[in-house]
This record gives sequence, C-alpha cells and structure tokens, in this order.
Amino acid sequence: MIELAGVGRTYSPLGGRPLRAVDDMTFTVRAGEVFGIAGPNGAGKSTMISMLLGFLPPSEGRIMVDGRAPREFVEREGIGYLSELIDINPRWRARETMVRFATLAGVPAAELDARVDAQMRAMALDEHARKRVKELSKGTRQRLALAQALLGETRVLILDEPTHGLDPLWTQRFRELLPTLRRPDRAIIVASHNLDELERLADRVAIVDRGRLQRIVATRGAVSETVVTRYRIAYRGADDALREVFPDAAPLGPGEVEVRVAGLEALNRGLATLIGRGVLIVAASPSYSALEEQFRQVVRSDP
Repeated sequence: MIELAGVGRTYSPLGGRPLRAVDDMTFTVRAGEVFGIAGPNGAGKSTMISMLLGFLPPSEGRIMVDGRAPREFVEREGIGYLSELIDINPRWRARETMVRFATLAGVPAAELDARVDAQMRAMALDEHARKRVKELSKGTRQRLALAQALLGETRVLILDEPTHGLDPLWTQRFRELLPTLRRPDRAIIVASHNLDELERLADRVAIVDRGRLQRIVATRGAVSETVVTRYRIAYRGADDALREVFPDAAPLGPGEVEVRVAGLEALNRGLATLIGRGVLIVAASPSYSALEEQFRQVVRSDP
C-alpha cells in the first residue's frame, strides 16, 4: 500500500553544508499490517514521516501511497497522524479541539458529534471536555492527540511516539487498542524509541540509522532467526560442565552467566546437554529482546 523506492532527502541550508537526512530508502508497508520504525535520534525518522505525509518532497526517488503521491493521497483521503511533539492551541477546550480536528478531517456534519463523543469516551476524556488544553496533564494531552488522529477512519495511520507521556495504565490500554485498529485495507505505521513496544505491536520493524535503512525485522519470527543473541542462564550444578558447553560464558554472579548463541536451536542444544549432565537450569531468558539485539547489531554508537 505504501512504497518507498530509492528515496533520499537533502537539506541545503543557506550558507551551510548540505545535510543528507535520508539516503536510498526503499521498503513497502502492506495493507493490513502494523509497521514499526525504530532508530536513534537523528536517524531520519522525522524527515521520512514528513515525506510520507506530503509535507516534504523527496530530493530523489519515489513515494507512493495506494498508487498516488503522498500529497495527492492526503488531499483525497486524509491520513490519521499523531505527531511526536503535540502543539495544540492552549486556549482551546478539549471537546472544541476534537470538533475542530474532526472538521479538518472531513468528518460529515451529520456524524461529527457522534464521532467526537465516541473518541472522547474511548480515551476517557469526557470529564475533561470543558477544560482548556493548557489545563490538561501531559498524559491527557497525549490521549487527546491520539483521539484526534483516530477521528477520520482513514486507511493510513501514522503514529509517532504514541505512548510518550502516557502512564503505565494508558500505555497498556494503547497496546490493547492498536490491534483493534487493524483493517485489511489499512496500513498503520508506528515510530517509537521503545523497542519492546514495537516488538509487541508491529509485524515488521524497519531499523534506520543515519538516514539509511539498516534492516527490516519480522518481529513475529525474530526470536527463531539465526542471529547471535545473548541469554542469561541461572543454574545449579557443575561450573566445569557449563564452561565446556558454553566456553565464552560471562559470569554475572553465583550460579548465573550470560552466553552468546546463534538462535534458539543452539541455546536449546546447549541446555539439553547441561541437563543431561545433571545441571539444574533455574532460568534462561534473553538479555535483550530479539528486536533490541538486532538493533544493537546494526546501529552504530560512534558519533
């Protein structure tokens, strides 16, 4: 449904050196899926989202949304969008804000009140309806911004840091809400620094760094992929047996080590050997999630 082919974007500040924000970005987002975007600060995520929304044209390459250029698609159908930084007129009241955004989203007048009230209820904003935006807490403003993004029943949703500012309860509620937003004809893009959240919610995650696509991870199968992964193992038994099976094991404390293995099959073979030698395995868990491990492998930390 969404296609980026060789997309690049260069900024040319007056009197300054050209800045390459996005370089040769190529991937597709299928209808019906939740697609994650992860990357460190300055990776090019914001520029990429601005191009997907039609705010910026690419310097080269092509972006198509359901066969149209992004600006044309937005003008015809609209895109539900939650920005990372929420900037709503602080003098507006909460329900007034929703009405304004519903009007801009093209919600028919006959449906406007019902649609606004439904989203206000869904985000528990009823009691705040008459409050001005400046009177709302950070988390409540985030819920208001998320509610407006869902007003238009659009076929494309782009949510940038959707749980930023939410408390643990509402973070969990968002995680429960997102699967209900899936439709066979809808593409959902979630950009987040929270890798655990993306691994829970997304079907695939694009890892970007310094303007380039580094890897696309299919999160549903990430754990079983043959990648070098670190696991913490707590055990009771002979230390020499453990060192023989996992020679590079790093001690973390009495009866606990960290090992590096090439996927679950290698881990299970090693654990089976240890159990066969009488070692008791108390616990085995990833030191990092599968997505986090792959993120660490491809994102450079040098400046």
